Amino acid sequence: MTISSRNGLQIYTTCPQSKDQDGKDYPRRVIEVAQWSEAAGCAGILIYTDNSLADPWLVAQVILQNTRSLLPLVAVQPLYMHPYAAAKKVASLALLHDRRIALNMLAGGFRNDLLALGDDTPHDDRYRRTTEYALILKQLLESPHPVRFEGRYYRVKGVRMQPPLPPELFPEILISGSSAAGLAAAEDIGATAVVYPKRLEAGEEAKMPAGCGARIGIIARKDGAEAWRIAHERFPEDRPGELTHQLAMKVSDSVWHKQLSETETVPRFADDPYWLRPFQTYKTFCPYLVGSYERTAAELVQYITQGHRLFIMDIPPSYEEIEHMRLAFQYAQEMAA
Repeated sequence: MTISSRNGLQIYTTCPQSKDQDGKDYPRRVIEVAQWSEAAGCAGILIYTDNSLADPWLVAQVILQNTRSLLPLVAVQPLYMHPYAAAKKVASLALLHDRRIALNMLAGGFRNDLLALGDDTPHDDRYRRTTEYALILKQLLESPHPVRFEGRYYRVKGVRMQPPLPPELFPEILISGSSAAGLAAAEDIGATAVVYPKRLEAGEEAKMPAGCGARIGIIARKDGAEAWRIAHERFPEDRPGELTHQLAMKVSDSVWHKQLSETETVPRFADDPYWLRPFQTYKTFCPYLVGSYERTAAELVQYITQGHRLFIMDIPPSYEEIEHMRLAFQYAQEMAA
């Protein structure tokens, strides 16, 4: 059974970051992780973007050239290019590879990155800007006719997309939905809202829109103690990392960043799988679930019950780790069924 084959679940992994790899080794590492993800049956792979990283569109090209069906999930920063340019890239990649991609629409980013580009737009207004951006992009890719759009942030007057995009290659669109502004943008765009899930309480009622997504990491083994041993080995205590996280928190206006930072870190009980050390030591940007296959699966079932149908997993360190993650989802899918 592949990892994205039952109960309508889609599982994405995350591509390695160029700043974490030697330049000569980076293309090889991207190909390696993409091929691992495809072999495990994942639907796609998220490609980050910020001022310190390689261009995600060029990374997507490498992935398309070295996989058969894996969707590159390209992070789209409105400050980097006009929506026409982004739509042109989607249509051009479809023409060159006869493949779909997916788009992760960004409203923010690291605050210092935004200020370096002369952008001090408030948080909620950035979501309104991204909504206009995505609506123009969608119209360009969907319509055979010239597109006109008059908005607060963008205007286009009678522009048509060439080459045209075949309807079956229209991209899946995602956007962060951890804030009210993000959820409103997702609804206006018709995008999948993605959250950074909090610790769940048993029997907690669903509060997220049906079909939403979640960013999370998993370290699972047959024996829960072994999973925790591996987790502590991979993400040891790191005081400098904690200080970096705290500094980032002081200058960030990200709702999801603050929500996770304010989450109680003390376990609720002995086998509580919810773990924030990788996030709190600035090693990654999502919570983790750690424990046995059954225990992590039980937590995943709660998210599935709440309406989550898309999961974006953290950067996998090996193919074997993706296989362990796949087994956790297999248990969860069987429990949910």
